[in-house]
Amino acid sequence: MAENYIVSARKYRPQTFDTVVGQEHITTTLKNAIRNNHLAHAYLFCGPRGVGKTTCARILAKTINCESPTPDMEACGKCSTCQSFANHTSFNVFELDAASNNSVDDIRELVNQVRFAPQAGKYKIYIIDEVHMLSASAFNAFLKTLEEPPPYAIFILATTEKHKILPTILSRCQIFDFKRIVSEDIANHLHSIATKEGVVAQEAALHVIAQKSEGCMRDALSMFDRIVSFTNGMLTYNNTMEHLNLLDADFYFGLTDHMLAQDVSGTLLQLDGALERGFEGDVILEGLAEHLRNLMLCKDPRMARLLDVPNEHKAIYHEKANQAPPSFIISALNVVSDAELNYRNANNKRLHVEMCLIRMCYLLQATQPGDVKKKSDSIAPQPLPQAAPAPATYQAPAPAARVEEPSKPQQQPTPAPQPTPQPRPQPAAYTAPRPTKANGNGAARRISSSLMSEIDDALNNAVAVEEVKKELSQEAIYALYESYIQGILADNKMVIYAQLKMMEVELHPEHEVRLICPSVLTETYARSQQNEILEYYRRETGVLVRVTTEVRLNEEINASQQQTVLSKQDMYEAMAAKNPALAQLKDALGLHLEY
Repeated sequence: MAENYIVSARKYRPQTFDTVVGQEHITTTLKNAIRNNHLAHAYLFCGPRGVGKTTCARILAKTINCESPTPDMEACGKCSTCQSFANHTSFNVFELDAASNNSVDDIRELVNQVRFAPQAGKYKIYIIDEVHMLSASAFNAFLKTLEEPPPYAIFILATTEKHKILPTILSRCQIFDFKRIVSEDIANHLHSIATKEGVVAQEAALHVIAQKSEGCMRDALSMFDRIVSFTNGMLTYNNTMEHLNLLDADFYFGLTDHMLAQDVSGTLLQLDGALERGFEGDVILEGLAEHLRNLMLCKDPRMARLLDVPNEHKAIYHEKANQAPPSFIISALNVVSDAELNYRNANNKRLHVEMCLIRMCYLLQATQPGDVKKKSDSIAPQPLPQAAPAPATYQAPAPAARVEEPSKPQQQPTPAPQPTPQPRPQPAAYTAPRPTKANGNGAARRISSSLMSEIDDALNNAVAVEEVKKELSQEAIYALYESYIQGILADNKMVIYAQLKMMEVELHPEHEVRLICPSVLTETYARSQQNEILEYYRRETGVLVRVTTEVRLNEEINASQQQTVLSKQDMYEAMAAKNPALAQLKDALGLHLEY
């Protein structure tokens, strides 16, 4: 008859302190306590699941009752006490599952057993697993016995949730914190088991199992047994990744290559392949974040020990890390982190992941703005947008005579009828667009708030440097003002045009353009157009000018020019005198003028 199958987690459970994996700080302390006869009456073993808490409790219970321990303070395994413990017939070791025995009556029964001395051996050991599941009343019933037990009684409590235990219990125990087992130790332990079982296993496959277990030896052994059955004793990296439903490193290497090449199509096609294989978007984002972290670690040789990947992949990671600029990796990590945080709230999760990857494809443009123009032909199907020409209504007439005449005095020129404006190319000094408007793809720059701030600061500095080199002249601002009011005239805004026509324009220090108004009424119209005039000057000159107004009363000018401003009554009378039928129409319809 064939033997019953025993899972590896039970078959290879450690039987001595030396065989416990990854908890040397615990086992060394316990062995020294046994050697020096400094055993406490209560221990509390706490830590994550599957790291050896219950195993160490059983080894401690067996070792302290061993009749002939080894010089290294390990149980001999041959004496009657060790044999009875191995056969589960020992009367000195009691195990209680607090998850199912958490009432006051269960604790009272345990306290009654404590009163009787052991029949064989020196100590009676009580192992209470998942002790945090005891009720508050059960804890209170246990306090007195736990604080002052008989000299032969030792309590070993184990829990995964230390914070749920009452402080009065914690103060009565020696606390041992178990840590997660590192991947290297788990992989080495799995390799030794594979050798004993005759299983052929690649080192990379064992490393993946160890990494996936997240420091839990029991989970690692369970995955190991499952994959051995799946592969019929041949553990390879590919079939391990397939069985655990994980994306291998090649997928993320290819994804990173597409991003560095700014190949949006290739990136989305590779994402589609992963989604068709059944992978969820959050799994892809999590794996991509881990991949980018590994690339960042490879930038500094001192951080190589933090790289938790198979040894055969480390050389590839170092090679790929040299191809990716540090600014790209840091920015990509920010993008992926934001996408992971917002993934749960996204309605269209596939589109959410795709937008994350598209942003990462354009990171090189955003993080290296100086190289955008050089790469624009190969990056985007369309060239970078150029500065748009000024609207037709705002075209300035050719001011060549005014600009090139150095001897012309800097005084207010007398307004004169302007000829019909002719389109002309804008002077180089006045057509330079603001870099923030001429910059390229907007989607490439919408990455994160911190990165956008850095980009805006750089662009603002570029604008400041450009403005220092520019100089305005009285002739230039006058020509632009004339162009602006011609646009007002073209829009048939006759009243505003008449008021603006009476104003003069002056250039003052620090790029101040001052509108000189002959009356308070004219200033009111000037202020109503102040923002439009300001925007027009900044757009046409590329300089951060200021537009202000000032009233200068001039009686002679007012006497001659105020006549051009007619009231509604005057306008009606002039129109009626020119066309008498207008008055007849008004009387026939019974209309009245509103003043």
